[in-house]
Amino acid sequence: MKLSDFDYPLPPDLVAQHPAPERAASRLLRVEPTGELRDLAFTDLPALLDARDLLVFNDTRVIKARLRGRKDTGGEVEALVERVLDARRALAHVRASKTPKPGRRLVFAPGVTAEVVQRRGDLFELRFDGEAPVLDILAAHGEVPLPPYITHAPQAEDESRYQTVYAAVPGAVAAPTAGLHFDEPLLASIAAKGIASARVTLHVGAGTFQPVRGEDIASHVMHEEWYSIPESTVSAIAAARARGGRVVAVGTTTLRALESAAAGGALRAQAAETRLFIVPGFRFRVVDRLVTNFHLPKSTLLMLVSAFSGTDLIRRAYAHAVAGRYRFFSYGDAMLLDRRDP
Repeated sequence: MKLSDFDYPLPPDLVAQHPAPERAASRLLRVEPTGELRDLAFTDLPALLDARDLLVFNDTRVIKARLRGRKDTGGEVEALVERVLDARRALAHVRASKTPKPGRRLVFAPGVTAEVVQRRGDLFELRFDGEAPVLDILAAHGEVPLPPYITHAPQAEDESRYQTVYAAVPGAVAAPTAGLHFDEPLLASIAAKGIASARVTLHVGAGTFQPVRGEDIASHVMHEEWYSIPESTVSAIAAARARGGRVVAVGTTTLRALESAAAGGALRAQAAETRLFIVPGFRFRVVDRLVTNFHLPKSTLLMLVSAFSGTDLIRRAYAHAVAGRYRFFSYGDAMLLDRRDP
């Protein structure tokens, strides 16, 4: 398939710039396997699930990964931390008028400096001075790394709303946005129905917004992301299968973690890196249903949902959502999909 197969017209005013007044106040498009499209509210989700099902969430926590400052020569610089390597080192995208060379020092705040150690492809390894851990520095001096299609500067509401209520493990530079719709009352309603839940961790990187540049999608190289599947989640999935339930992934990041860990055949508890690129024809081994937001035209995530539910059905669903003026992308509305095997 070609990149142009995954394009669609999207009016700019449908790109949500702010979250809904309440997390669960968003809309939900139910895409039935029969092809029927139903306009629902996200609070209808528990009624669409069975007590035998298992919901799997990505519990990564978004860090305040964007730092602004100056080079020691005076030029402005912006660093977007992609990954924290240890207490003092991080990999970051660095924007400056001139590419900083190894040994150059970056000043982000009084007493907050970092040395450029080396370049690793598109990223720079930074080593921060002092005793404060990198995560503490980011928490004190960083900004919420909003996606490029959100045009306003980070505001107070973004610090809480661009974060799931169950976020636990810091390390993501982009939110697992399907999870943003869940609030405590909705989670309580799901639990009251007897629906079990489990967690994985996948630290979403800035590469999730990386465009596919060539018309031949087979030449695209995915960005690398770290994930962890605990043994308890593997056991919970086995138990759901045994009772005849479905595995429902909350978000494409949850799906990628689970399918990466099952790439060898059986799902295994592990912590590893993944570059899994899911396109139509992919064989899904774990996930039966997917809760997901609406994705950018020509994006790898649009290819993923097309692989999951069928390209023609996804095209119809997106055309329906545009006509129905659904809200798109990170702060937008959601859809519930079923797996359609090739």
